Amino acid sequence: MKQNNEFEDPVIDTLEKEKQDETTDTNVLPILPLKGTIVYPYLVVPLMIQDADQARLVDDALMRGSRIGLFLQKDAEKENPGPDDLYDVGCSGSILKMLRFPDGTVRFLIQGLERIRVKRFTESERFLMAEVEVLPEIIGSKVKAEALQRSIASAIKTLVGLAPYLNEEFHVSAINQDTPSKLTDFVASNLNIPIQRKQQLLAEPDLLKRMNRLYSALNKELEVLELSQKIQAKAATELGKSQRDYILREQLKAIKKELGDGDDSSDVDEFEEKIKQSHMPESVETVARKELDRLSHMNPSSAEYTVSRTYLDWLVSLPWSNATEDKLDLRKAKKILDEDHYNLVKVKDRILEYLAVRKLKADVKGPILCFVGPPGVGKTSLGKSIARAMGREFSRVSLGGMRDEAEIRGHRRTYIGAMPGRIIQSLKKCGTHNPVIMLDEIDKLGSDFRGDPASALLEVLDPEQNDSFSDHYLEVPFDLSRVMFITTANWMEPIPAVLRDRMEVIRIPGYTDLEKLAISERHLMPKQLENHGLNSTHLTIEESAIKTLIDSYTREAGLRNLEREIASLVRKVARRVATGYKQKITISAKDVPKLLGPQKYSREAVSRHARVGIVPGLAYTSVGGEMLFVEATSMRGKRALTLTGQLGDVMKESAQAAMSFVRSNAPSFNIDPEIFEELEVHIHVPAGATPKDGPSAGITMMVALASLFTGRAVKPCLAMTGEITLRGNLLPIGGLKEKLLAAYRAGIDTVLLPEENRKDTTELPREIKKSIKLKFFSDCLTAVDYALEKKPKSKNSKPTGKRTACRKTSPSKRTSKKRA
Repeated sequence: MKQNNEFEDPVIDTLEKEKQDETTDTNVLPILPLKGTIVYPYLVVPLMIQDADQARLVDDALMRGSRIGLFLQKDAEKENPGPDDLYDVGCSGSILKMLRFPDGTVRFLIQGLERIRVKRFTESERFLMAEVEVLPEIIGSKVKAEALQRSIASAIKTLVGLAPYLNEEFHVSAINQDTPSKLTDFVASNLNIPIQRKQQLLAEPDLLKRMNRLYSALNKELEVLELSQKIQAKAATELGKSQRDYILREQLKAIKKELGDGDDSSDVDEFEEKIKQSHMPESVETVARKELDRLSHMNPSSAEYTVSRTYLDWLVSLPWSNATEDKLDLRKAKKILDEDHYNLVKVKDRILEYLAVRKLKADVKGPILCFVGPPGVGKTSLGKSIARAMGREFSRVSLGGMRDEAEIRGHRRTYIGAMPGRIIQSLKKCGTHNPVIMLDEIDKLGSDFRGDPASALLEVLDPEQNDSFSDHYLEVPFDLSRVMFITTANWMEPIPAVLRDRMEVIRIPGYTDLEKLAISERHLMPKQLENHGLNSTHLTIEESAIKTLIDSYTREAGLRNLEREIASLVRKVARRVATGYKQKITISAKDVPKLLGPQKYSREAVSRHARVGIVPGLAYTSVGGEMLFVEATSMRGKRALTLTGQLGDVMKESAQAAMSFVRSNAPSFNIDPEIFEELEVHIHVPAGATPKDGPSAGITMMVALASLFTGRAVKPCLAMTGEITLRGNLLPIGGLKEKLLAAYRAGIDTVLLPEENRKDTTELPREIKKSIKLKFFSDCLTAVDYALEKKPKSKNSKPTGKRTACRKTSPSKRTSKKRA
């Protein structure tokens, strides 16, 4: 039941309405449950009901003579209350007027008649019916009643001047009540006291006890109102209008304190409880409590209050003691790693080794791993797989383009909008202090006047120091030694040496064609089918089609472009299925050009002819291995060496060293020394728009110059890499697997390598060893002699002679910086 908001005049007819069954003090009445409203005898109260059953109850009451029993619910939230949900004492009432509205709402005026008690309920199915008895009023001493009546009237006069919810009309109506009982009920009905207190006043048949309870409630309300006025007056003199919110809060605190109720919702108490539950270290708890003490003395409307509150919120929300339990079952961990990634034996072994040590020694510090490899080989997804295998939370922090040191260490709290660094934010997001945090693209960090993020990472990525990592915002140490940090990079050169020394580098080279084929069948195809709402009953891509995609539509070390091409095929099938095509579709190699258009890469990466002055070399870039062609030509002119192709300083020096070696060893090459005085030499390295640098193109340039001056053509399907010295030594190079993968993709048959790189071939894929012949040399003269044809090429001969068959090849156009 709801009480109407409109104020009704409490003046009523003093004549009692004629009662039914006057000869007996019992009667059977329909019972109407009330919510938050109590009806007292002789008072007229507006009520509203929306429930259909209660509307039928009112109709039944009208048919019985307009009498009804009004009882308060014990729980106002409960719908369809039963007999046990009502207080046993209520008030009988008479319906004076009723209105029905189109939405089913019924509003009516009801006048209270007399106090009644339920003897027993006679019906509870349609609505409640009960046999009730009238509670006779116990008058007691009339002198005491008179005295209490005057005291109540005096208190009401004072209360009207203080209470904003009472007006003068209430006072006039109260003093015009002709009996103490009516005065008591009228004041109780309009007084701002808890509904349970009002029910106690209704249920008390003794008039003197009822008046005493009402007088006590009036005195308490007067004390609260007087104290409120004092607080308001005092606060108004000390504070301005801008601090009105603070005044209201102080009023509320003072009122609750006076009533004996604590302010459980205050920020101070809330943070006090959170500090206890966070189990933070003792030193951090000391700082938190000191800040909490400052907060308790601040004005909530000041800007500093918000700063202090935000700082405390960060302190209590960090996982100081929360940790996830590592899954130390090595077999299950290996199974998860194998499910998510194909091959990558080194990485998987390293993770299993860590779990094994963790099983034997629980307090071992987390390793700092650095995955280095070209894009698309699965470095980032491998981090997620590691977290899943270990049963830890995972968070990824992208470092690409980050130039501000505060992104790692956080901002000082003196700055507006200050926040902790990305490391602390990741820990809060994970909710544990031992997650797997991946620092992605660490080789793309910047450095300028705002700071050097790479230097800020030195403490984070040092297991001997990060147990007391201090964020500029928190200014308290946080233990990062349990965190497993994994960084990723495309290549190591941009990473500062001091930071590189703190990480355990694991190289992830590109994939061979067989590996790509296996990954496509195991991972890429099921993933794309699921992403496009298809399954194996709709589409099958044959192995020959995937090989065609690998060979003619992609040329990369990773798998991203291959996945895009597979997704393109799946989309075209999804379109047909969406239009109602029911039969299963099978895509073979001959169907690929029809769906994706002509092949994107030709099969002529290296020349099948023996050519003079053009030598294929091998380079290592951030996107994997690449073919690097060196062209040399000569013309009459001043003695000079011209270098083009956006070559770096190291590569220019390699060209000069190659020229000096060829000139100084002209007799060994059967070259006339006088020819160097008459010719100008030009070395060009396509593509001219791509920057290139590095020493390993030295042997390639030397072979190109030797071929140019001797007229001996370079053997077809041959590539080489190696650094040279002026003494003719061939020095080892890096990125061997990536370079050999590039040679494999280009269809190279033979690769010339430095002798010291022989030991690095043990980890090469079997597919490369089987397809490419590796020749090792320690001196340049032997290498050059092997690379060139035995006889000089005739000047009149044209490149239309006999071809040498090479394996299938494909050129790759890159725009990233190549490192020879």
